[in-house]
Amino acid sequence: MTHSLVRAVRNGLAELADPVKAPDMRRYMKSELPCRGVQKPARQRLGRRLFAEHPLPDVETWELVVRQLWDEAAYREERYLAVDLTGHRSYHGWQNPERLALYERLIVTGAWWDFVDELAIHRVGPILRAEPATVAPRLRTWARDDDRWRRRSAVICQIGSKGATDRDLLAFCVEATVGDPDFFLRKGIGWALRQYARTDPGWVRTFVTDHPELSPLSRREALKHLSAS
Repeated sequence: MTHSLVRAVRNGLAELADPVKAPDMRRYMKSELPCRGVQKPARQRLGRRLFAEHPLPDVETWELVVRQLWDEAAYREERYLAVDLTGHRSYHGWQNPERLALYERLIVTGAWWDFVDELAIHRVGPILRAEPATVAPRLRTWARDDDRWRRRSAVICQIGSKGATDRDLLAFCVEATVGDPDFFLRKGIGWALRQYARTDPGWVRTFVTDHPELSPLSRREALKHLSAS
């Protein structure tokens, strides 16, 4: 049965739909799913209201609703709201390594930067920081996976970790994918290093110097706010 929150999301998006904006949004995201034309601020307001009106009693129901919104989505915005629901403050207590299977599934099936980056940085990252001994080995496996989105997630998930960054894990994940020509992987490497450079610029400079195999894109991004000397 379709949960009441799923129905409310679909109805709410239909009411906010903008058929003029929808085609441009779909083209911009290169989306297989059509778009409703609901931009992020309006979508987030809708989510906050509906999540408050339809509280979920337990983690099993929460995950069921996330999966329904995601798997049965007819429009891209339904998947955005599924991701928003995973991060809602009411369900913060359920963010633990048991959720990694769900997030991995969303990352692989979402297979585009907008979904992947939010999930990697704002869902996987906090779980890693909370339970590194459990999560880090899994990310090392992702870093060597054939799927580029698992690999990008392993590289970028520590963005925002600042002083809590596991440098050995960051280095491992970058080194595991450094030779891949994929744009999203090269960009992700540069982004992760650039963000960590705000915390430890010396480490990043040394890492870049010691890894001449870094692509020009990754190197440029990593050193963007540093002296290249």
